[in-house]
Amino acid sequence: MKKTVLMVAMAAASTFSATSTIADEVSPHSFSSNVGIFSQYVFRGITYSDERPALQGGFDYAHDNGLYAGIWGSTLEEDDNAGNSLEVDFYGGYYHQLTDDIGIDVGLLQFYYPDHKKYNGENIDTTEAYLAASWKWFTAKYSRTLTDWGGVNNKSAGIDGYANGDTKGTEYIELNFAYQLPWEVNLNLHVGHLDVKNYSDFNYTDYMIGLSKDLTIAQSEGWTVGINYTDTDADKAWWTGVDGDNRGDNQFIGYISRSF
Repeated sequence: MKKTVLMVAMAAASTFSATSTIADEVSPHSFSSNVGIFSQYVFRGITYSDERPALQGGFDYAHDNGLYAGIWGSTLEEDDNAGNSLEVDFYGGYYHQLTDDIGIDVGLLQFYYPDHKKYNGENIDTTEAYLAASWKWFTAKYSRTLTDWGGVNNKSAGIDGYANGDTKGTEYIELNFAYQLPWEVNLNLHVGHLDVKNYSDFNYTDYMIGLSKDLTIAQSEGWTVGINYTDTDADKAWWTGVDGDNRGDNQFIGYISRSF
């Protein structure tokens, strides 16, 4: 997953006639959508689809005053996600361009699992607040949970004397770099660190390098093809998948998506 959010604005125009004069009025509202097939769903370096293909897509709204909202979803591997087969994310916030090169973004992100399957009896739905600042090709972002992280707390993880408390206040810090190379190939670099409050065994640092290219297919615009490589230093004992592998191992993710 993000996960960083890319909003594609589509301007809507209306015309009217008054005293034989025709003028254009541009709407302050913009809407966009996207859908894609990914070789697997990897979010912050961890696979959530057990290295199996995932269908993903979303809808976004933005106002020219900087307010925005959206919804995004992905299929999951049930056994790696407490029995949940689908993740749906709701988000909203405010973006402001301070200068031509500097922008700020603040908002809320809700991870929601419609199957309502729980982790050892605890709800895994998670709410995050985030703050980001961008400068030219760089974006730094700080996310902090306002609820327990993935349902981890004394009740769900309180086994073998490992009852350390709740996980509200879990943090994720990341730095992203986006740059267009020759032949209009997009380069994306990422490094992030997860710090789980009271349960440091879950902590890890992840890395990503990605290449993508926007395409026109059969006179249809908005297509993107790409490949990402990710890796982490996640402890296998705390990130073991249903197949016994480390969910934070190095992965290649290929994808094709389309924006509308």
